[in-house]
Amino acid sequence: MRWDNLVDGPATSGDSALFGMSAVTTRTFDTPEFRGITFHEVRARSILNRVPGASRMPFEWTVNPYRGCTHACVYCFARKTHSYLDLDTGLGFDSQIVVKINAPELLRRQLASRQWQGAHIAMGTNVDCYQRAEGRYRLMPGIISALRDHANPFSVLTKGTLILRDLDLLVQAAEVTDVGISVSVGFTDRELWRTVEPGTPSPERRLDVVRTFTEHGIGCGVLMAPVIPFLGDHPDQLRATVRAIAAAGATSVTPLVLHLRPGAREWFMAWLCEHHPHLVARYERLYAEGAYAPKWYQRRITRHVHELAAEFGIDPADRGGHRRPPVRPEPVAPEPTQLTLL
Repeated sequence: MRWDNLVDGPATSGDSALFGMSAVTTRTFDTPEFRGITFHEVRARSILNRVPGASRMPFEWTVNPYRGCTHACVYCFARKTHSYLDLDTGLGFDSQIVVKINAPELLRRQLASRQWQGAHIAMGTNVDCYQRAEGRYRLMPGIISALRDHANPFSVLTKGTLILRDLDLLVQAAEVTDVGISVSVGFTDRELWRTVEPGTPSPERRLDVVRTFTEHGIGCGVLMAPVIPFLGDHPDQLRATVRAIAAAGATSVTPLVLHLRPGAREWFMAWLCEHHPHLVARYERLYAEGAYAPKWYQRRITRHVHELAAEFGIDPADRGGHRRPPVRPEPVAPEPTQLTLL
């Protein structure tokens, strides 16, 4: 594995390694929830990731304490990042998890730098920071505490219910800075959930997260992602999902159609061949031009979801209000070049 030249994205001239081979400790745990999972514990040299200027993202900085994800979503766009470590982008992405064990103290130090200007920091934009590994490593309390203590605005996007463990910390942070919480729920179809998101909490449990944050005075939006063509885009499915999102008290709903970047595309199409072979040709036509579904299809889904949102009395998209996460038209690509703050 290329541990001695690890960066959170494609290597570019001048990139320095985040950590060397001597920094890697490999662990396995013989417990039911982690059986078959290997953890690679590393000491990162930088934890603040600058988003490339060409990106369409409305934020410039991210923090990602993990790489790889036990959620095992078959469509996950971040699968390609594992290839930079010579790790498999299929089962390897689901079971070989890189843990940046010094993330909290490193972030605290970088936030204290005179070079840091207090920009918004987005989390959960690459892999989920509240995946199962967080239950053991507990990196997020230290990260949130550092952001709270520096009154630094931030947002979290998650499919994990483990975020409720840190509810008190997030409430404290929201008292001193802008905090955005967003939960990803692309559909409420339980059969579809079990097959495409096998390591995640159920959609109902994720909507309970939305409900809990709302009850504690922190507005929580829902990224309705992904809307999966021909499997989760029937009008009745869209209606049921938006109705459930509204009932949970979400402040907003933002639809995002499935996109299939390299790495994710191969894994998803292999899954499709096994579970829905009759749809393979339709997908090949729909995604013939690249990673994204045609604009006409995206517009149709967005318009329908917006109409349903208006019907059920919630904002169709986040308006950027206090304590809400920024709207993300797509998740962040493989983590960009690092900036080490002195």
